[in-house]
Amino acid sequence: MARGWPVLLRSDDVVLRPLRRRDAGAWRAARARNAAWLERWEATSPDPQTGPPPTFGGFVRTLAAQGRAGAALPFAIEYRDELVGQLTVATIVHGSAGTASIGYWVSEHVAGRGIAPTAVAMAVDHCFGEVGLHRVEIAIRPENAPSLRVVAKLGLREEGLRERYLHIQGAWRDHRTFAVTVEEVPEGLLTRWRRSRTTPV
Repeated sequence: MARGWPVLLRSDDVVLRPLRRRDAGAWRAARARNAAWLERWEATSPDPQTGPPPTFGGFVRTLAAQGRAGAALPFAIEYRDELVGQLTVATIVHGSAGTASIGYWVSEHVAGRGIAPTAVAMAVDHCFGEVGLHRVEIAIRPENAPSLRVVAKLGLREEGLRERYLHIQGAWRDHRTFAVTVEEVPEGLLTRWRRSRTTPV
């Protein structure tokens, strides 16, 4: 079994857990409801698709296999017992790099409630703790204001612009890169995030 997987992480009303086959209805409904909200930011492939699209069951099996192999940590995001998004820790590299990247989406109807920053903070702390990584990064399109607010709330350090970094909506798109290392958050990113929410301005 891979280090740190499967796992359930919780902070108040926000839960990170593995996606399950029985999530099919809720997941499809959330994706349909948020299609316009999400499609501008999601990676596509420049290669034409061959064969039928994967079933939801096949999708979940692929994610579970990646988790067991230690290649990714594919979480569903729950808020007050409702499936409201996903967060994936991907490109996990141990050894001298000790790094990974995080991608996420949250339903528009719950945006702005601190769900995404809380989910990211829990995932980062899990990566630095049980998984044993040293650095986590997030790449965000310059036009994606909601995601930029997430990394700003968490105080992640900006590392620069990656030109034509990911293929999205038919073209190679620039991304701003943000990162955090374990030395920057000795008390944990979730603790720092919680403290920032209670500190008077």
